[in-house]
Amino acid sequence: MMDTGYFRDDLFPETDPYETGVLVLDGRHAMYWEQSGNPQGKPVVFIHGGPGAGAAPAHRRFFDPKVYRIIIFDQRGCGRSTPHADIVDNTTDHLVDDMERLREHLGIDRWLLFGGSWGSTLALVYGTRLPERCSGFVLRGIFLGTDPELEWFLYGMGTFFPEANRTFQEFLPENERDDLLGNYYKRLTDPDAAVHRSAGVAWSRYETGCSNLIPRGEKLNLKAIGGVMSALALARIEAHYFVNRLFLGNENLLDRVHRLHDIPGVIVQGRYDMVCPIVTADSLAREWPQSKYVIVPDAGHSAMETGIRKALVRATEAMKTRIP
Repeated sequence: MMDTGYFRDDLFPETDPYETGVLVLDGRHAMYWEQSGNPQGKPVVFIHGGPGAGAAPAHRRFFDPKVYRIIIFDQRGCGRSTPHADIVDNTTDHLVDDMERLREHLGIDRWLLFGGSWGSTLALVYGTRLPERCSGFVLRGIFLGTDPELEWFLYGMGTFFPEANRTFQEFLPENERDDLLGNYYKRLTDPDAAVHRSAGVAWSRYETGCSNLIPRGEKLNLKAIGGVMSALALARIEAHYFVNRLFLGNENLLDRVHRLHDIPGVIVQGRYDMVCPIVTADSLAREWPQSKYVIVPDAGHSAMETGIRKALVRATEAMKTRIP
């Protein structure tokens, strides 16, 4: 058990990176990375969601900068990595290899993996393939990339967000709504900027609008979803991964979780997460009974909702005493 009674339970103050860099991955892709916090501290890597969402300065604030060596990077095609919104040579295997190259480049033996939503998926893929490189896990809003989860995202969220789902569907002509994923993907990969940008905004507004238990007060304008280009990267890369079933093939992550049983882990899940419903986190927790499973009773999907945010910070605080 983890006694977190004397630890902080909300975000740390803003901090700047002490080092940034660009790691050339191949002849096409280059990956942005940064380090902040304590250069001699416990290494932790933040794995952002999407896929395609990119990282942000606020993500450094989940970790005590006096204790942690905080590594943040933007996955292929998004954020500050280049080329932007690119899906060529962009698969789960590529991302795992990229993480390994970054770990080796920074001279890290093992690191704590912190990821939510798609970030939890990538953390689990990496961890179950390379458990010897993981000191621990803090995972949120669990997503395992199964067909039922993809169907839920496209259609099921409309059970609770009918207005958002109706707007999402009505972006497409009526004769194309029987295949939302396929027809959005066609538009998101269309060479015409007017076509792919408008599809990116529609997709991103849908996802963002369903991510909070209490709806955000502002209208979901371009600023709220990160701008046109950020919306395009999220939507295009996400659709690319969804069309290809996350590039997991026959890899069932739950069948591989036993490889993590000797590694400390915390699972944080909002009870009313409509993007990644709690049933998936429940399945993971049952396959990984050594992990600590925290259900936030009054939260949805977003990491920045009050209850989720506090639970995540408590988890990283507790990990101080559980990882080398």
